Amino acid sequence: MTCFQMTWYIGFETKMSTLQQQRKVVEQLRREASIRRVNVSVAIEDLKKYIQEHENDDYLLVGFHSQKANPFREKSSCTIL
Repeated sequence: MTCFQMTWYIGFETKMSTLQQQRKVVEQLRREASIRRVNVSVAIEDLKKYIQEHENDDYLLVGFHSQKANPFREKSSCTIL
């Protein structure tokens, strides 16, 4: 392979690589464009509704029914005298 042929081949590979990258970008942009959009005001209302419906299951709000049910409780340590 001559020097000219090698230079042409390397340039060709670079162009193909760039073309492949651009195709991937276009595919990603098409996926993002097809995502259903929701207005912020609607999303906030949905989020508030979800929180209100599930607040009884939120241990940070209502606590645990017993200390043993709390996975975040301080572990008792055993001391040997």
